[in-house]
Amino acid sequence: MSMAEPAGNSAARTSGLLQLLWLASPALPVGGFSYSEGLESAVEAGLVHDEASAASWLLDQLHLSLARSDLAVVAQAIPAWRSHDLARITALNDWVLQTRESAELRQQTEQMGRSLLTWAQSLGELGRGVAEALASARLDPPSYPVAMACAAALSGAQAHDSLTGFAFGWSENMVQAAIKSVPLGQSAGQRMLARLAQAIPEAVAQAQSLTDDSRQAFTPLLAILSAQHETQYSRLFRS
Repeated sequence: MSMAEPAGNSAARTSGLLQLLWLASPALPVGGFSYSEGLESAVEAGLVHDEASAASWLLDQLHLSLARSDLAVVAQAIPAWRSHDLARITALNDWVLQTRESAELRQQTEQMGRSLLTWAQSLGELGRGVAEALASARLDPPSYPVAMACAAALSGAQAHDSLTGFAFGWSENMVQAAIKSVPLGQSAGQRMLARLAQAIPEAVAQAQSLTDDSRQAFTPLLAILSAQHETQYSRLFRS
């Protein structure tokens, strides 16, 4: 008996992988590059000042913020989209919007969610499934994690791979924010990205293990820095 994967399955996996790479790309026009998620304020406060402190900050944010909040929402929203459970999708979207700890963080998830919908609509037939699914849910507005989960669910990729792509896309954007705001060189950025990549599997496993009762958005220092960023004198980023 041949051990080769059936051609149909191989093509489906390749298609799903390509769509995940597309969704995780910094080139996706959702505006992720314009946000530092409080990192710019951390630099202003002297909490982040070199490669080591930037890497430590981003690793903490990956595990204490992203994995416990947005990544966990993506993990729970993917099966909800696949089963057309609109009540569950709405509940997850409401949770994201209600747990943003500053005005800037709320604006970020709303803007990026709307931009992902606009991106899907701009693709015509290629984005019809995502655009129609988001429209049918009547999310006003769609938060970014829930909108991204919709696109990931329709890609046909495995949930674990979708979460890995989401986390890596976030990591790339945040490393670029560190390079610009600290500032740092490209080699330092690649070393930080390597450390984040090593930590992503643990963050994904953590996100997949969380329930509604254990999922949380509680990062007081990050919230304070994000609020301070609203009136920071000199800024490169929108958060």
